[in-house]
Amino acid sequence: MGQEATKRTARGLLVRGGRTQIGSEEHYPEERPVRAVEVADLWVDEHPVTVAEFRRFVADTGHLTLAEQGPRPAPGERAEDLVPGSLVFTPPPGPVPLDDWRRWWSWLPGADWRHPGGPGTDLSGRDKHPVVHVARSDAEAYAAWAGKRLASEAEWEHAARGGTTSTYPWGEELEPRGRPMANTFRGDFPWRHESPSGAGTTPVGTFRPNGHGLVDMIGNVWEWTASSWTDDHGPAPLQVVASCCAPTVSAEESRGVTKGGSHLCASSYCRRYRASARQGQAMDSSTGHLGFRCVRDA
Repeated sequence: MGQEATKRTARGLLVRGGRTQIGSEEHYPEERPVRAVEVADLWVDEHPVTVAEFRRFVADTGHLTLAEQGPRPAPGERAEDLVPGSLVFTPPPGPVPLDDWRRWWSWLPGADWRHPGGPGTDLSGRDKHPVVHVARSDAEAYAAWAGKRLASEAEWEHAARGGTTSTYPWGEELEPRGRPMANTFRGDFPWRHESPSGAGTTPVGTFRPNGHGLVDMIGNVWEWTASSWTDDHGPAPLQVVASCCAPTVSAEESRGVTKGGSHLCASSYCRRYRASARQGQAMDSSTGHLGFRCVRDA
């Protein structure tokens, strides 16, 4: 469906459903196999939930995000010894081997949605940026407050494709004629970023929308879905999975599917800035490049 046919209301943008295909046989193993699914018509938020929108939710409900509450104590640990925090991308000063995410991710006490870079940072000038450092329960709480929900993986992927079957919603080239089409990592990952917009998130809508009128479905921030992680889009839970630009979690932890890639996806390291790309994220974790958007049944 072309953008000109998209119906826009306060509920979001109407994405027509039908029989569609999800997955890819040409990229990462967890995207296989391609399978056909049926999705219903859906109202989809035009953009990821922003800082300003999340702030209104917190002001209305008093919600305290998981990153603000602190980690749950493991056996033998005392709750009072654990402090709230979240994972923050910390670029190294120069090139590093790309086989260990701990070289560029740091768990920072005091990092949360209000302090995205850790203590000493704030939300100045970020009202239109996607909110980050939200666990899936935080996203679900916001969605319930807004009278909406999170999309399933199939619904999300169908909406992200924008009515196309190409590698990217805009075609087969990541940057046609050298033009950036999404907020991804340009340069030498993880230490040198060469994007004109700088490193980190960008205001929603900085880049052109897809065929459904939806912005930032690719890049900027990973987005939570309502689906549990599987190795092949099927019902069986995955036991072992490799991670990408987000930290690896243990196989025992419950994972949810995140979609869309982020500003940390680089062609030299992580090519998950595609609609079919997917990643498992521990549901009780949060990072500085993970957000969400909501949908509503049509």
